[in-house]
Amino acid sequence: MHLLSIIVSAFAVGAGAFTTSHNPSNRKPLICKTSLAASNFENPSRISGSQRRPTPSRIRETANFKEAKELSEKFGRINSSGGGEKKRVAIFGGGLSGLSCAKYLSDAGHIPTLYEARSILGGKVSSWKDPTSDGDDYIETGLHIFFGAYPNIHNLLDELHIQDRLQWAPHRMTFAMQELPGKFTTFEFPEGVPAPFNMAAAILGNTEMLTLEEKIKMVPALLPMLLEGQSFIDAQDELSVLQFMRKYGMPERINEEIFIAMGKALDFIDPDKLSMTVILTAMNRFINEADGSQTAFLDGNPSDRLCKPIKESIEKKGGEVVCSSPVVEIQLHDHDSTVKSLRLANGTEVIADYYVSAVPVDVFKRIIPRQWSTLPFFRQLDQLEGIPVINIQLWFDRKLSSADGLCFSRSPLLSVYADMSNCCEEYASDDRSMLELVFAPCSPEAGSPVNWIAKADSEIVDATMEELERLFPTQIGPRAPDEKRANVVKSTVVRVPRSVYAATPGRNKYRPSQESPINNFVMAGDYASQKYLGSMEGAVLSGKLAAQVICDKILDNNERKGIKSVHVSATRQDFEERDPPGIIGNTPISFGGGQQGGCDHP
Repeated sequence: MHLLSIIVSAFAVGAGAFTTSHNPSNRKPLICKTSLAASNFENPSRISGSQRRPTPSRIRETANFKEAKELSEKFGRINSSGGGEKKRVAIFGGGLSGLSCAKYLSDAGHIPTLYEARSILGGKVSSWKDPTSDGDDYIETGLHIFFGAYPNIHNLLDELHIQDRLQWAPHRMTFAMQELPGKFTTFEFPEGVPAPFNMAAAILGNTEMLTLEEKIKMVPALLPMLLEGQSFIDAQDELSVLQFMRKYGMPERINEEIFIAMGKALDFIDPDKLSMTVILTAMNRFINEADGSQTAFLDGNPSDRLCKPIKESIEKKGGEVVCSSPVVEIQLHDHDSTVKSLRLANGTEVIADYYVSAVPVDVFKRIIPRQWSTLPFFRQLDQLEGIPVINIQLWFDRKLSSADGLCFSRSPLLSVYADMSNCCEEYASDDRSMLELVFAPCSPEAGSPVNWIAKADSEIVDATMEELERLFPTQIGPRAPDEKRANVVKSTVVRVPRSVYAATPGRNKYRPSQESPINNFVMAGDYASQKYLGSMEGAVLSGKLAAQVICDKILDNNERKGIKSVHVSATRQDFEERDPPGIIGNTPISFGGGQQGGCDHP
């Protein structure tokens, strides 16, 4: 069937499923739950491994998952076939991208050594025990959601045999109702219905956020994405979300009801500053993959439940992971400016056959060697920088009536949140909630009128609690009855001044390829060129692609993609050499991580 026909049919099926009062006895009705009070949510606080929802089987049937699996298997084939001479690879940056790169290089039979500046792994997904508490509470850099449309992550979890560590939420998208405090509305994805029909049913079944007329007016803007695919999506990078909407005549309420929440969740930034490519990339996956928008949470802190098994896989196959070892200088050969060695903060020189940067772009820019500073490939990185975000964790003295899964707060200050006592086994509790919330945008550059990231922890927590009074009016704040009022017994604030790269309009053209003009130097990180943008999936894929570049170089494979062309705006001028400013300080923020307020921590 022609794709356009499929979409039209999908909307017809969705509309029919939710507008007819007749349900044939042999067909399960499609049900949409809307206008839910917070107390009406299902609330299974303890979900053991044996009781968890399994990973949706259709995830492994998608073309993207099969592509991810094929690339993984390629590394195994290289190893089993001899794969050429084993090479030593020095990787600096122990986030998901660096871990992924080291894992797949070791799968291919090479010998990676990963150097992480901090004493813990994970980068933007790192976690640590709260140094201000005597208990076992873990503090997290961010609220990390595993979407069904993360094929490389799910393939990685399969390879590590830890897919059962994900706790899948029901397939729905939950939004707070701005005009109705304490009320939520959901987009329910009917079980067993293929894409794109299930999303059409979910969209058309919700009558509280957009009118039917507004939904219909979305179609002309989305059809080119569906018909032309990635080429159309990439071409919209020069437009902000608001510019794209106005170009295609989309009603302003679509921005207010949907895109503001999506933009803040995907890149911690408001739609007037966000590239439309980000929104379209997510929507394309969610529309084309039946379980793409379904979400899951790790059953415990990321450092133990995700990073540790990757590290163990690397070491089991002959690689090495070295923490507390920041790279402070890239030293070059005089004759050709290739990498001679890496210098660590303690003075150690690391010599390898190949070198990989897997640190955030803001960190890497501080150590680009003087000899490379005039090369357009590296100078284009001036156009990329991380976006600020704040992660908040609040422990309450009683249980809140919260959703089982991710919730879009639709608040001016808060992006998304989850009650981790419902979503994560490690935090599970039958009588106390722990909310984890993303505070965004949190600086003027991201769209906030207040520079929240510079505010005191107490001010940030107070502002958050004011927003939560709207979400939980019968349980939080002075209007809540005494017998139901939940009080905060502990709070933590983690600032990440430079998180994922800011996906403002026009940034994609400056994202570098994994292969660089330096023969023995490769780039990794979610900012490097790959189709999943700044995300956990993007980081894992970028590290995997970096490993592929090295393997192809070793095998002298001329079919590799090569170096991405640098945009003309980064080549039309003569750049003067400049010395690298170097890494300043020795805190988590110095290396692109998050800093918990009021204490020292890993």
